[in-house]
Amino acid sequence: MVHEQNPKSGTPEAAWIARFASPVVHTHAAVALDFALPLAGLRFAVKDNIDVAGVPTTAACPAFEHLPEVHAGAVQRLLEAGASLTGKTNLDQFACGLNGTRSPYGEVPNAFDARYVSGGSSSGSAYVVAAGEVDFALGTDTAGSGRVPAGLNNIVGLKPSRGLLSAFGVVPAAQSADCVSIFARTVATAVDVLLAAAGHDARDPYSRNIDLRREPLPARFRFGVPDRLSFFGDAAAEQAFGDAVARLLAMGGTPVSIAYAPLAEAAGMLYESALVAERYAAVREFFDAHADEVIEPVRGILASGQGYSAADVFDAQTKLRAIAQKVEPMWRDIDLLLVPTAPTHYTREQMRADPVVLNRNLGAYTNFVNLLDYAALSVPSSLRADGLPFGITLIGPCGSDLALAELGQRFHHATGLAQGATGEPLPPLRAIPGLAAPGASTLPIAVVGAHLSGMPLNSQLTERGATLVRATTTAPAYRLHALPGTVPPKPGLRRVAEGEEGDEGDEGAAIALEVWAVPLAQVGSFLALIPPPLGLGSVELADGSWVKGFICEGHALAGAQDVTHHGGWRAYVASRATPSSN
Repeated sequence: MVHEQNPKSGTPEAAWIARFASPVVHTHAAVALDFALPLAGLRFAVKDNIDVAGVPTTAACPAFEHLPEVHAGAVQRLLEAGASLTGKTNLDQFACGLNGTRSPYGEVPNAFDARYVSGGSSSGSAYVVAAGEVDFALGTDTAGSGRVPAGLNNIVGLKPSRGLLSAFGVVPAAQSADCVSIFARTVATAVDVLLAAAGHDARDPYSRNIDLRREPLPARFRFGVPDRLSFFGDAAAEQAFGDAVARLLAMGGTPVSIAYAPLAEAAGMLYESALVAERYAAVREFFDAHADEVIEPVRGILASGQGYSAADVFDAQTKLRAIAQKVEPMWRDIDLLLVPTAPTHYTREQMRADPVVLNRNLGAYTNFVNLLDYAALSVPSSLRADGLPFGITLIGPCGSDLALAELGQRFHHATGLAQGATGEPLPPLRAIPGLAAPGASTLPIAVVGAHLSGMPLNSQLTERGATLVRATTTAPAYRLHALPGTVPPKPGLRRVAEGEEGDEGDEGAAIALEVWAVPLAQVGSFLALIPPPLGLGSVELADGSWVKGFICEGHALAGAQDVTHHGGWRAYVASRATPSSN
């Protein structure tokens, strides 16, 4: 099938590959109201290179279709957080493109003017969020696919630090650079999704624990602006970027000119060096057998990766590391980097006429970000004189996700723009969870039970100004028990001695927990609320670090039910409400 012939092309229906008659929910969603799960009541969609159990994954290539048995790691976490999944969205085939016209399922239109491209490759996810059909959506981002469609559709595109969200169950594009990304109409919603989905997943070889604990950017901040910017003759986009710089100035920012040449050199390596071999490697077995089932220009891009040797790839990787070393001093002079999300906007007809060059232009200021291990947030900036959206991207070092979000939310609200293409005004500003108050002294405390987000005693933390640092697990050396006779029900966490077996014949396991930063001035009043047999001790985390956390006196575990096999207290509570879970 030639994608231009699809009758859905250019219509809202082209945004979807599969819409579900009934939403997919985790079976504990029935208790969402009781436990105030963080994403309860929110609807979402996922790009169709992300697995949903029992639903075909196509990556926008019908011949590639396969039926996964389990959810992708990020999807599972979002369902457990109470969100409901309504469908799978269209994309540039194999996530190879930034424009939204490279799919046999149809060209996805722009949410503001159907004559224009939606941006890609996460085209459908951006469209359904902008149109208000879902509250948020997952995309993927290797070279800008989670940012360009956001900028072109007046929505937020959060490209997390690489490895923060699990890419297990995602069809790779270039696996070492891939990120699962988030589309939402507000920064606050995107952050809620980020914190619900984040966490180490050993099934993803590039997953890692990243400490997001940061202070907000200073009131007087320095933002880098490339010393050379091209808008490819688009005067409206150039004016819109100038307006964005002026707004950041009014917010306390000082622009600092930075040399863009090394960043551009890194960006060019994604497709113009041996690094493109990773694109081919991602689908090599399928492509070698079915290249004629892949549409152009995707076929040509993947095929270009076949001719490189292993030595060529190592040379390219070394060159990229050299560029990273050259660029690193830039961060001594700036707090963040500002670029246009996309420097111009094209019609779908223009894109079909010159698909390679115009696609490359859309990614002029995105390709380097993942390769150099940066975090990025695309936020709406303005509607141009021609009515098309224009967005900017805030870029920071790995782990700066929440600090970027705090500034990005303030910038977005200062624009006065509506949410996506819905016409609805932005809601009030919200505090960004997990950010430290400037100069505040806090104590990290690990919680495993009723103090978890959305659980009955979580307010004892939040009312003291505590903020969520991260969700993770203990080291695999603990057992979890349900203590009898406590209201609300509480867990007892016990470290298993080396070589010791638990009550069910199992050795220690990793137990889900959250680390909260509690202001030192509030630690005493918080601990005063903790009844025996619980007390404050030290807990080893999955990454080998230790934090203060709740442990249980040994005598109280006599007769307590061992619930370790649930993997955490939230899952155990959900199992009591329902006999099984998805």
